[in-house]
Amino acid sequence: MNPIELKRTRVVLHADHVSNVSGIDFPQNFDGGDDDLAWDFEKFKKTFKVVISRYRKDQLEFDLIGIDASIANAFRRCLISEIPTMAIEQVYVLNNTSIVHDEILAQRLGLVPIKADPRLFQFKAVDDEATDLNTLVFNMKVKGTKKPKNEQTEFISDDNFNVLSKHLVWEAQGDQEERLAEDPPRPVHDDIVLAKLRPGQEIELAVHCQKGIGKEHAKWSPVATASYRLIPDIQILSPIVGNDAIKFQKCFSEGVVELFKNSNGEKEARIVNPRKDTVSREVLRHKEFEGKVRLTRIRDHFIFNVESTGILPPQVLFGEAVQVLINKCKRVKEALSELTGDMDVDN
Repeated sequence: MNPIELKRTRVVLHADHVSNVSGIDFPQNFDGGDDDLAWDFEKFKKTFKVVISRYRKDQLEFDLIGIDASIANAFRRCLISEIPTMAIEQVYVLNNTSIVHDEILAQRLGLVPIKADPRLFQFKAVDDEATDLNTLVFNMKVKGTKKPKNEQTEFISDDNFNVLSKHLVWEAQGDQEERLAEDPPRPVHDDIVLAKLRPGQEIELAVHCQKGIGKEHAKWSPVATASYRLIPDIQILSPIVGNDAIKFQKCFSEGVVELFKNSNGEKEARIVNPRKDTVSREVLRHKEFEGKVRLTRIRDHFIFNVESTGILPPQVLFGEAVQVLINKCKRVKEALSELTGDMDVDN
């Protein structure tokens, strides 16, 4: 790989620093050549790829190939802070004789993820009245009771010893029972501990859930984590054989390096799965590998990981993040159109 191509496409890791951090693909940045690096939509369509590598119920890992770091980071920020969800906003405590203060109990309730499709609700302004279109109502009434005397224990029954998220009972308002019949609102997890009771203690309250975004408060964030990393690219510059090959393999995570017999019958190292590498740079500590290996990351290849809180599936969340970014771009184009008066907003 020639030095210019290396600088354009790779982030290079050294023992004590990282080079080629900033992108340099700007129009007319390089003299000569057929490609002037101007952004072209047709070229982008040919090079851009989305490859799903792992999908589970609430977790999605996929590769975004052929985009700039600024776009990948915009998706990440939209996932964390700009996709609406429903969360508990108002807590009305009618009776609380537990040792948990009302304010602490309200905070714990607010962080319980609520399984309700936010796309079916409207945002509620401060001065708006609560209606079936912008508010969900849950009730909770739990009282500590003793177990039967024949069990010879003072502990209360398991059902009421821990006040759990499952004790939040949805109370339909207006036409919500019909409108939300296919997927009734409920806590995502039934076993979140909110408080503990002793015999005679009681908690009775009502809560109102409203639509919001994570930028306002983290309880509205739909993801537990949303992160990305550049895919590693480990380049062996000269053959590594014999005992050095065994040592070289141990410098990386399991599965990254494979040993094989070369034409001379010696053990030789080769890279088989750089994706598993944690980029520890352990190999750069050993003098015998100087000049034999180059650790890089591909600048426009991102491994994206989205873990949902369970409110919406991760694949839906990423689609919503893309739509949020599209809407932002449209607003910018509209604002520019108003300023210049000669911009086609639709294209």
